[in-house]
Amino acid sequence: MTSHLTLVALANTPIPQELNSALIEHAKVLGVKITKLDKETSHSKYFSARWTTGHALAPEARVAMRDIAAAHNTDFAFLSPGFKPDAVKVLAMDMDSTLINIECIDEIADFTGKKAAVSEITEATMRGEIKDFKESLRRRVTLLEGVSADVLDSVYRERLRPNPGAAELLSGANARGLYTLLVSGGFTFFTEKLQQELGFKQTQANTLEIIDGKLTGKVIGDIVDGAAKNAYLEQACTLMNCKKGNSITMGDGSNDLPMMHGSGISVAYKAKPIVKEKADAAFDRVGLDAALLFID
Repeated sequence: MTSHLTLVALANTPIPQELNSALIEHAKVLGVKITKLDKETSHSKYFSARWTTGHALAPEARVAMRDIAAAHNTDFAFLSPGFKPDAVKVLAMDMDSTLINIECIDEIADFTGKKAAVSEITEATMRGEIKDFKESLRRRVTLLEGVSADVLDSVYRERLRPNPGAAELLSGANARGLYTLLVSGGFTFFTEKLQQELGFKQTQANTLEIIDGKLTGKVIGDIVDGAAKNAYLEQACTLMNCKKGNSITMGDGSNDLPMMHGSGISVAYKAKPIVKEKADAAFDRVGLDAALLFID
């Protein structure tokens, strides 16, 4: 097991030499030595480059390096010394705004003219300003009372799209024998359709109560919050006879942090600042399938 931290740059275009120079110069300011590994490599549609260092990097240093990479149109990741690519057995990810392009509850609310009210609560929750996800979800779902259940299908057909690289990520993960888990604070109506479409081994989400073809404004059963997401991930790891450190996790909001913390590598996808700061990798440019480069 290496004792070195690995720095990884990921981009849609060839990585400029200027990025290497800028990172090395910044490392000198920090009193840290980083060494570029091999040559830049390309994997079908992505380009990557790697550096290594025997020094630990403070959170501020990581933020600064990500900012430098961003200035060169590049995403950045930090692979911990203990990360073993060939030992990864589980991929767990969030749905809304991570796997897919929308927040489903906001789009359902749009059909009732209440999108602004629901979106305001959603955004505050994802930023971590509303701490109790269960209460947040209940408040939002209450605003959906009386909505026709047909709206759910309309949202799926007309507005929901997998984010770039989603199909490739699932295909690649399944081909590698990973246990693929979609765990969402959203709704089973959508997770179950996405399971069929993309091939997840397991999905977990919340069930909207529907009576006489209309939403009642209530959720059936226990609500899937951040703690539940983490519990489902740990159950998946137990099933695969591995530890949480043998998983890749992906999310965008604060309720994804419990499952992301302590995983082998956590990926923040176009995420809120609080998530990006704590994640090992931040994808703002490359697609979801770039995560496969970490385990190749």
